[in-house]
This record gives sequence, C-alpha cells and structure tokens, in this order.
Amino acid sequence: MTTKDKNAGRVTQLPDDRPVGPQSRVFKLGNGLALRVDVLKANVFRLRYSVNGRWTESALNRYGILKDDFAPAPFTCADGAGGGTAVLRTEAGELAVVLADGRVSFRDAGGATLTTQSDAPQVGRGYTLSFDLCADERLYGLGDASRENIMRRGGAYALWVENVKCYIPIPVVLSSCGWGLMINSTWRQAVDVGKTHSERLLFTAPQSNTDYYLFAGADYAALLDTYTELSGRPALLPIWAYALTYVCNEHVDNFRMMDDAMAFRREGIPCDVLGLEPGWMSKYYDYSTEKAWDPGRFPIPKWAAKGPSTVMGALDRQDFKLSLWLCTDYDFSVHEEQCIAGVQPPLRPDELAPLPGDDDDFEKDEHFQQPKAGDAGAGTDGAAAPAASAAELEPWIEHLKKFMDQGARAFKLDGWRQVLEHPERDWGNGMSDEQMHNLYPLIYDKQMARGVEAHTGRRAMVYSASGFAGVQQFVASWAGDTGGGPKPLLSMLNLGFSGHSNHSCDMDVFTRDGIHFGFLQTWAQLNNWAYWRQPWFLTAADKAMFKDYARLRYALLPYLYSSAYQAALTGWPVMRAMAMVCPDDPGVDEARTQYMLGDFFLVTAFAEEVVLPAGLWVDFWTGETLRGPQRLPARHPDNRGGCLYVKAGAIIPTWPVQQSVNQGWHEDLGLMVFPGEGESAFTLYEDDGQSTDYRQGHFAQTRFSCNGRADGAEIAIASRQGKFAGMAAERTLTLRVRCPRRPGRICVDSAVVTRWQWDVDKRDAVVVIAGQASDAHRVVVDWG
Repeated sequence: MTTKDKNAGRVTQLPDDRPVGPQSRVFKLGNGLALRVDVLKANVFRLRYSVNGRWTESALNRYGILKDDFAPAPFTCADGAGGGTAVLRTEAGELAVVLADGRVSFRDAGGATLTTQSDAPQVGRGYTLSFDLCADERLYGLGDASRENIMRRGGAYALWVENVKCYIPIPVVLSSCGWGLMINSTWRQAVDVGKTHSERLLFTAPQSNTDYYLFAGADYAALLDTYTELSGRPALLPIWAYALTYVCNEHVDNFRMMDDAMAFRREGIPCDVLGLEPGWMSKYYDYSTEKAWDPGRFPIPKWAAKGPSTVMGALDRQDFKLSLWLCTDYDFSVHEEQCIAGVQPPLRPDELAPLPGDDDDFEKDEHFQQPKAGDAGAGTDGAAAPAASAAELEPWIEHLKKFMDQGARAFKLDGWRQVLEHPERDWGNGMSDEQMHNLYPLIYDKQMARGVEAHTGRRAMVYSASGFAGVQQFVASWAGDTGGGPKPLLSMLNLGFSGHSNHSCDMDVFTRDGIHFGFLQTWAQLNNWAYWRQPWFLTAADKAMFKDYARLRYALLPYLYSSAYQAALTGWPVMRAMAMVCPDDPGVDEARTQYMLGDFFLVTAFAEEVVLPAGLWVDFWTGETLRGPQRLPARHPDNRGGCLYVKAGAIIPTWPVQQSVNQGWHEDLGLMVFPGEGESAFTLYEDDGQSTDYRQGHFAQTRFSCNGRADGAEIAIASRQGKFAGMAAERTLTLRVRCPRRPGRICVDSAVVTRWQWDVDKRDAVVVIAGQASDAHRVVVDWG
C-alpha cells in the first residue's frame, strides 16, 4: 500500500496484483483511461476504471467482506472493431462499452436496456458516475442513509456513518426496472437519485477508486438474492435472539439485575436475554482491553470467578442469557492486516472534533460529544485518549474471552467513537479516516461475530448500531439512540431493502403503538438504560398488553425463525416494505407505516390508514375478513397498539408459550391455517437453535401446504426432511383451521375424525394429530 501526502488528503491504494484472468476483459479507451470488466456471474459484472492501467481493490475485497470466488460464467466478447462499442454477452444479459469514453449500457437477455450511463465517467482522484432513469423508475436501498422515505428517487444522500443521522449507510440501489448497482468503496460518497436532474442517478466521491458492480434480476427478491450472495447472507442468530432481550437500567448491581430476572418469571412475561449497560465495568465507558467487573456492583470472588456460584450461573439456571455493553476505540485494521500478512504497523492516538446535536437523538448521550484535537479528555468521564501500545496488536476479542468463559452470551456494540470522525488519526493499515471511517464499524462487527463463534463454538448474538455494506453477515443491529417510533421503522425497512434483515430498535413501552411495533419486529428488545421501563411498572392495562404481546411473540417463534432462515438463504428480509410485495403499485411507496412480517402478517405501526393489497385478509385481533385492494382506517382494539392482518392462505407454525427458549424446535407444534382462494405453502425450519452445525446441513424442514376451496380446504403435511442433534422423534401437531362456518366433516389421512373441537369465538376447527414427527398427513376440512 502506498500513501500520498496526508495534508492533501491521503489516498491509500490497495493494489490488485492478481493476473487478469479469463473472466475479465480490459479495454483501452479513447480518453486515455482503461476499463476492466470482470464477469462474475451471468447477471453480475464488476467494472473498474484506471488512469494508469494498474488495478486496485476495495477494502471490502481486501478484508473478505465481498465474495470473489464465483464459479466461472460463460460469456462472449465482441471487441468493437474500429473503436466503436464492445459487447460482453452472457445467458442473462449483456454489457455494452463505448470504447471512446467508457460509457456502458446494461441490457437483459432479450436486449432491452436496463440502464445506461448518461455521460462518460469522470475518473481521477475521485469519480462521478451518472446513469439515465426512466420516467417511472423507482429506486430503493442505501441502507440508513435517510429515514424520510423508502423509495429514494427525488432525494440526495450522503453515504457516511454518522451518529443518529446515518448509522448504517449501504452503497447499493435496487431498481424497479430489474437491475441493481453497488459502489465498491468505503470512501465518503454521495448519491443523487434524481434530485438535481430528475432523469439522472448520480454517484460522486471526492476521493476513491472507481469500482462498482452491476447486476440484474427479475424482481426485488432476485436482486436481493444476488446482492447478498455478493455481500454476504444475513446471519442466522441463535433462536433465543429472536425472543425478547431486556437491557437493565445502567445503575443496577447484581442483586437488582437478579430481581429484574425473577420479576419476569414471577409476572409470567417471557424473556431470554438480560443486558447490562456500561455500569457493569469498574471504569465507566472503559474502551480499553483492561476492563473488569465493577467490584462494588458485581463482586466476583477470585476463587470462584466462573461456574454455578457466580451471578452468571444464577442467571443461567433461570434460563437467561447475559449480554454485555461494549464501547471501543481500538484499531481493528491492525488485526485485519495481521490476518493477511502479519504486518504490525505503529499506531498513534486519535484526536477528535465535536459533533452537533440532533433532534432525533432520543437519549442525548453526552459521550457522543467529543473533545477538540489536543484536549486531554476523551469524554465526560475524564478518561484520556488511548495511547498506542503493544496491546493493540492483540486481537480485540482476546480480552473478552474471560467474560464469555464466565457466561456472557451476547454483546451490545455501542456507537460511541465508532460513529465519530477521527480526522487526525493514523490508522494501522495506512488509511486516512476518509477511507477508514465507514469501514471501521464493519470490521469491528466482523471481528466480534467471528471471534465469539470461534471461542464458543456457538452462533454469535452481537448487536451493533453501526455498519456498512456486508454488515448483515456478521451482526444484528438496532436503530441506535433514536427511540422506537416511525423513523426507526423506516430505517429497518430501508435496511431490509439493502440486504440486512436482523434489525430492531429501543421499544417504547409508554405508548401502545410502541409496544405493538416493538414486539412485531425481526428481533425485539426493551432498553431500560437510564429509565424505569420495566413492564411491571407500567399501568395495569399496559402491563397486561405488554404480556400479551410477549406471549404472542413467543408463540410465533417458529414462524419468525423459519422466516429468518429464509433471509439467511436468500437475503429476503423478515420485515418487508410494501413495495417488496406490491412491486407493481407505486402508491405503496407512501405506505410507510406498515410492512409485512414474514410471508403472511401485515403489521401497521403508528398508522392512521392501512393499505390492504389485493386478496383476502383476516383481522388477527377481531377475526373480520376483508378483501383488498382497499384503504381503510387503521382501527384496532383498545388493548392493542396497531393493526395485524393475516393474508388468506396463511399457514403459521406456533409453539406453546414458554418463559424462555433454548432449542430451535418443540415436540408440540401448532398450525394456524387461514385457507385462501387456491394454493399456498410454508416451510418450517428447525435446528438445535444454538450451534453452527446447520451450516453443515444439520437441520430439518417440513413443508405445509393448503388448497382452499369454496366448500372446504385440504392441508398437506409433508414428511420432515433432514436431521440434527436432539431432534424429537415424535410430535403432537395441533391444527387450528379458520372456517366460515362449522365443518360438516374432517378427515385425516382419509379417515373421518370424530374427536375434534370447534372454537365458536374464532371459528376455528381444532384437530390434534400425534405420532412420528417424520410422518406425512393429509387433512381435509369440509364446511360445504
């Protein structure tokens, strides 16, 4: 790596010295530039421009964030005799290159243009790339770049990690015209999506190599599948991470923490994770590798530092997992370079500038106000900025192993320092902060997740406020210090449109809307921090509602877990913006207070109106059946905080409500079936819920299908496929089939069933089938 003058804006080059292989073509352009095109897949092209004929890679490639080991894709190349246009063709599409100036056009397999560059790329110290937009083209993505919209056209966005404003920028856009683009750079960059010029998409960076990916797909699901194959699939968290996480008040000690734990059990409110805020440390906001338990709040005998005699052992016996809050200013680039080449560059202290406040900063955490360069303090705690030392050459995860050995099962990565700029810092990999700033939280996330898994042999539950492209493969996230209202909702939906599925926010328990929304997310957490948000301190009515929602979430865990597995396979998120499921209706872009939770639930949050898509829908709270498309007032019972609709055809697996979960299966399985007009299906996913064995194929799946008719429904339960450690051989299956009237006959495997129940209030026919979990069954319900 070579560096230029720091005062002029240091540029760290990451040379790609690999020979240009058979999947690549290099074009010498008439304007003196060179263009390299790598055909990664039939529908994925990587484009790099060079002013000197030498090729570079992005930090995302260097540090293993992006996939580069694709199987060779056959293609042909017409080289553009006479200096005209060269065309690379695959079975999925083609890329045309104007050899005079490097403009490209991207076309589908039929030759129809997906996108074309408006002007010749401007390449030098930075870049400017422009693409034409069709009149009705809609674009999505960019991660957390803005919480004002979902459809990005008409806005301009900075892709720069920033406290409150932009925790997780992701430089990817997905188009309604069947193409996507990812900028392969961690540098500060900006995107103008038709704001300055309504028919133009513009990418700019004052410093950066010019490197991007173009990819095609038939729909948003196909585009996300391709993008997450490139940037990493969303992690499958341990089953308990999809349950409920509760973060204690930062002033608790071990007795008050245990009192909170036992209060959940006494109140019958399910909960799996108890988290501690920075008060657990002997030094408040200790970002060093010397951190220890506060001896006054959490005394741990030296002769019994781990095991059943500790407070962690007591938590474990009550089926709670302990989460620890962390902050850091470590130089994670050092370990990345060590992994590549064993390099141990010298480090220097960082010197930071203050940041302004923000109206969306709910917590007003004074630790995010940093001293000016040269000041001694690093925060209101008076701690000095970290000095460079040999300790920073040790991987960060090393000093956390003792806490994992004592029983810590999860880590919360606070945004402090990682969301702040370090303009004077010399990073260990030679980068300036302009190149390192967006990268920093990403490699922090990576090292934490991989370090936890390597040390424990279990899946990691690490959740962070910050990240960048590829964050989804490492950690879960929450919406930072921005509360639990409408803007965090938009953040989650935009992250879902950018390949990241495991996200949440700080639940607002003082509003019923907040409780409703807080529980109906991919994962759920209640953060007490400095307050008194314990559910048992709510009003009697709100406490009862909180408990109802907690029990509902735990009942739905097999549905949510199966949906999370689909996200881990394909990138299709658990929480889906309405544009994902109604791609042909531009009107749903304004439906920003509702979303699909998995395949079958439509959730409203903070909504005055609900947009029901076409088809039949059942109000989950009241049982009323409605037909869409239509718009209607968002009405719900007083003891609920929002609407919840079920799509007709839904097959929703449930478990008996437990106070905690430790395994990704249960021997008693319920199926809520809402027959629709025609066929529908759902696949249940099961594994041990904890280990990484599922990556080696140790899991099981069961496909359920329903064929709805005017006079009845037929439900097929396929034989369970696969196996994993601890899998139950027998299963009791309870079907609840929603019917318009009491059925006249129910058959299981062609035999008429005489012992079944009719739930007159819900209009559910209830049938119990006990036997081998691997058995297939056919259930026919006739209500003719």
